[in-house]
Amino acid sequence: MSLSPLIFVIEFNNKLCLYKVNDYVEVRLDATPCDETRTDILAALLAGAGFESFVPDPEGLTAYIKAELYSKDAVEAILADFPMETSFKLTDTTVEGRDWNSEWEKNYFQPIVIDDRCVIHSSFHKDIPECTYDIVIDPKMAFGTGHHATTTLILRQLLSRNLEGLKVVDMGTGTGILAILASMRGAARIDAIEIDEFAFNNAVENVRLNFAENIYLHLGDAAKLSLIGNVNLFIANINRNIITADLAAYRATLVPGATMLLSGFYEEDVPVILAVAEPLGLKYKSHQVLDRWTCLVLEN
Repeated sequence: MSLSPLIFVIEFNNKLCLYKVNDYVEVRLDATPCDETRTDILAALLAGAGFESFVPDPEGLTAYIKAELYSKDAVEAILADFPMETSFKLTDTTVEGRDWNSEWEKNYFQPIVIDDRCVIHSSFHKDIPECTYDIVIDPKMAFGTGHHATTTLILRQLLSRNLEGLKVVDMGTGTGILAILASMRGAARIDAIEIDEFAFNNAVENVRLNFAENIYLHLGDAAKLSLIGNVNLFIANINRNIITADLAAYRATLVPGATMLLSGFYEEDVPVILAVAEPLGLKYKSHQVLDRWTCLVLEN
């Protein structure tokens, strides 16, 4: 016996519409002018309104929200109060519900191998390559994620370092992937901090999937660092503006000789970050580049 999908009625574009529980609304926001800072701020504001996933590009941002949670008025209010001078063009369309895991497997998320040592895949994948480190990351829906160059750069750093017994912070943990690899590599304790509640809940699930019992997840921002100290390795894969604003708080957690891995920005942003880091006593060690994105290594 098959069951019919649960149906609900909401108002969309001034019309009453029928939706299934796994329908989404795709909201496209073209921004003028557009840059990484604007799309980062926009994604953060939309996350507070229930949006789950974001795809930035040079012209703006595409965001996705469950259909039953969507309010065009709420989005327009966010745009009206946007903190930077920007004009937006908004379009919204319904994405019909489907088997999102199947969509991920077919179109979006394929297993990836880092340096022949670490494989990242979802629980629904089959024929997974064998590697020393096997990380399971389960996505929520078929949009707005993937293996970004900044994640790859930091994964490579974690694979190349001796993490045995270290105390680690993963700032802006997202799915928890970096914290999970640090745990597998022998770190003693990892404090993983995430400001977005949806991402935080996904990180909780992924940490459980990987049996990483020494990862402690915190929902919040850099204020959570006031309770954390004696850190040997600090990871922040966020963006340039947040890093420069919070770098003093990051540095305050470190023991002498500790290492900081920073990413989420372009190579041309390195001097901007160093201008903030050096007066704090953080010394440049190296940086690596992949597709213009950079991982900057500092030492306390």
